[in-house]
Amino acid sequence: MDKPLILVTNDDGVYAPGIRALHEAVSSLGDAVIVAPERDNSAVSHSLTMNRPLKVVQLERNIHTIDGTPTDCVTIATNKILRRKPDLLVSGINPGPNLGDDISYSGTVSAAIEGTMYGIPSLAFSLGGGPPYDFEVAAAVAWKLASMALSMHLPPKSLLNINIPPLPAGQIHGIRFTRQGRRRYEDAIQETFDPWGRKHYWIGGGTVHWSGGENTDEQAIRQGFISVTPIQLDLTNHDGLSYLEQQWQM
Repeated sequence: MDKPLILVTNDDGVYAPGIRALHEAVSSLGDAVIVAPERDNSAVSHSLTMNRPLKVVQLERNIHTIDGTPTDCVTIATNKILRRKPDLLVSGINPGPNLGDDISYSGTVSAAIEGTMYGIPSLAFSLGGGPPYDFEVAAAVAWKLASMALSMHLPPKSLLNINIPPLPAGQIHGIRFTRQGRRRYEDAIQETFDPWGRKHYWIGGGTVHWSGGENTDEQAIRQGFISVTPIQLDLTNHDGLSYLEQQWQM
């Protein structure tokens, strides 16, 4: 019987230390193949490259890179590179958390979304905190959850967004199954000027404000827990649909 086929990808690029740690961690679970962008694609969300051809380069056995986005990597890997549909997709390990509204921008999570669209059980891993990053604990968490995903079913049409606090293993309190919080930035657009005095804008930084209440991904990480959030493909607001059907008389 064939060993499980595991697709490993990310948004930080094929040379990022997080993806190498993830690949090493899951290689004991099956045939793990990296297909990742050739360079950093952070915050590209779920974009596909459709205005030019894409090139695949094999760097080593079971390590490929593509000059495109994380979503490009998943769709080309699934349809052209791998010998069959993967049994599991793991994305990451992202240096920095993917929590709350940031999920919408995340290439790490979007790779898992693409895998889920192909019917592949998919997990996105991110490590909280800031540099320097130590991926050892996060890789051990990834191994544990990947092994569970291979032996058990994920929620239907859902992926798991997993965030690990930047703590030693003995200081992590456990795992919480959480919901997505809300994250808002103030003063995140900076004005700057080039040498000729022309104004430009730089998006990034600012003051972060969290909301969403109890049992959110952000709260779990702040309290020293691993956050596991099921993300569904269906973006329909079903309460909103009922409201429109009842209140908007067309």
